[in-house]
Amino acid sequence: MNILTILSMIGGLALFLYGMHILGEGLAKLSGGKLETFLSKMTDTPLKGVLLGAGTTAVIQSSSATTVMVVGFVNSGIMQLKQAVGIIMGANIGTTITSWILSLSGIESDSVFVMLLKPEAFSPILAIVGVFFLMFSKSEQKREAGGILLGFAILMFGMDTMSTAVEPLKNVPAFTQLFVAFSNPFIGILTGTILTAIIQSSSASIGILQALCATGTVSFSAALPIIMGQNIGTCITALLSSVGANTNAKRAAFIHLYFNIIGTTVFTGAFYLVHAFFPFAFLNQIATPAGIAIIHSCFNVAATILLLPFSQQLVRFAKLSVPEKSSAPKQKLPPELTALSHMDRRFLDNPPFALKQCKTATGGMLSLAGETAEKTILLISDYSEKRADAVKKLEHYVDLYEDKINNYLFEISQYPLSKSDSKELSLMQHCLGNIERIADYSLDVAIRMKKMKKKKLSFSKDAKEDLALYHEIVLALVKNTIHYWETYDTIAANDAFRLENERSRIEKRITKNHKKRLKKEKCSVDMGFILSDILLGLKKIAEHCIRIIDVVQSAHLD
Repeated sequence: MNILTILSMIGGLALFLYGMHILGEGLAKLSGGKLETFLSKMTDTPLKGVLLGAGTTAVIQSSSATTVMVVGFVNSGIMQLKQAVGIIMGANIGTTITSWILSLSGIESDSVFVMLLKPEAFSPILAIVGVFFLMFSKSEQKREAGGILLGFAILMFGMDTMSTAVEPLKNVPAFTQLFVAFSNPFIGILTGTILTAIIQSSSASIGILQALCATGTVSFSAALPIIMGQNIGTCITALLSSVGANTNAKRAAFIHLYFNIIGTTVFTGAFYLVHAFFPFAFLNQIATPAGIAIIHSCFNVAATILLLPFSQQLVRFAKLSVPEKSSAPKQKLPPELTALSHMDRRFLDNPPFALKQCKTATGGMLSLAGETAEKTILLISDYSEKRADAVKKLEHYVDLYEDKINNYLFEISQYPLSKSDSKELSLMQHCLGNIERIADYSLDVAIRMKKMKKKKLSFSKDAKEDLALYHEIVLALVKNTIHYWETYDTIAANDAFRLENERSRIEKRITKNHKKRLKKEKCSVDMGFILSDILLGLKKIAEHCIRIIDVVQSAHLD
C-alpha cells in the first residue's frame, strides 16, 4: 500500500463526510423548519414520538441533529422530558435509512436495469442535474434541491473512492488480523464507539464500515460489535449539546445514552448467548453493505420495541443520574418573558427552525408591547399608580426582548441562509424597532399621565369624550396588528388601514375642537400641551403598527 493509495482513501473519506454534510444541510433547508415545528407539537404519545422521530431523521439524515433538537426543546420548555423518549428512539430507527441507501453500491446483477440502481450509475446524473440547478436556476427551491443532489453525488463518489482505495488492503496481513481482533465483542464495541464519537455521526461511521467491505476481509463477526458500538458513540453529540443546559435537557441526553447502552447490552448479550448454544453460520461470512444495513436496522427496531414500554423507567433512571440541584436557586423567567425560551442556541445549527422560534419570540414581544399600549390607554380614562408602574415594567421587558432577539438574529445571520430565510430575518429586524417604539411611546404617554395626576390636572368633559374615541381606535389598531402578525389575515390588515384613516380624521377633529375650547377659555394652554403630547404618543403607536403591517405584508406578498 503506497502513499497515493493512502491519500486516495483519505480524500474519499473527506468527500464522503463533506457530501453527507451538504446533503443533511440541504435537506434541513428544504424542510424550512416545518418538520421540527411539527415534531415539537405532535408528541403526545410515545408511539407517535417514535414515528415522528424516525420520519424526521430519515428526512434530515441525522439522528444526532434530531436528538440535539430534542435537547433544545426540553431545555427551552417546549417539550416535556417524557415526550422526548419516543423521538429519541425513533431517531435511531430513522438514521438507518442512510445505510440502506449506501448498501445499493453492493448490488450485483446481469440485468442492466438492476445495475442502474447502483449509485455509481445514477450519481453522475444527479451531480449534473444538481450543478445545473445551482448554476442556472433562479428558483430558490430548485437551487436547494440541486445542493441536495450534488451532496448525495459527492457522498457516493467519496464512498466509491474509499472502497477502491481500501480494496488492496485485503492482501495486507496486518489489516486482516485487525478485523480478526474486532471479532472480540468488547474490542469491536469500543472501536465503533470511539470512531463514531470522533466523527459524531453514526451514519458516516456505518458508511465507512460499508466501504471497508470492499476489502473482503470484514466478516459479520467483526462488523456486528462495531455496529453496536456505533450506536453508543453517536450519543456524544447530544451529551456535548447538553453542557450548560438545564437539568431536564441533560436528562434527555442521558436517555439517549441509556437507550443505546441498554439496547446494545441486551442485544449483544442475548445474541452471543444464543450463539454459544446454536452457532450462527453467517458470522464467518464476509460482510456486505446490505448485510450491515440489515443488522443496523434490526438492532434499532428491536431495541425500540424492547424499551418503548419502559420509557417511564428510562425517564426515572435519567432523573436519578441527573438530580435536581436543590442548593442552587432556580431562575425562572417571569411569565411575560417565557417566549424568550424558544430561542435556544441548539437550534442555530438549523437556521430555518431557529428563525421560526425567533418569530415566535417576536410575536411574544409584540403581544407584550400591545399590552403596554392597552394599559397606557386605560390610564387616560382611569388612572392608577399600579397600572402606571405596570406600564414601566412591561416597557422594560419589551427592551429585553429586543436585545435578546437582535442578538439571536445576528447569530443566525452567521449561518448560510436561503433567500427566503434571509428575507424573513430582515423582516424581523425591521419589525423589532417598530415594536420597541410602540412600548416606548406607551411609556411616554404613561409618564405624561402620571405628571398630570401629581399636579391634579384633568381634561374637560368634551376633551375626555374626544380622547375616548381616539384611544379606542388606536387600541383596535394595535389588536389588529397582533392578529395580522399571527395569521396573515388580509381582513385584519385592511381593517388596520381603515382604522388608521379614521384615527387621522379624528385627530384633526380633536385639534379643531381644542382650538375652539381655547378661544372660549374652557381649556388652559398647559392642558393643550399635555393633550398634544398624548395625541402625538398615540399617533406614533398607530404609525408603528401600520409600519409593521406594511413590512410583513410586502414580504408575505413577494
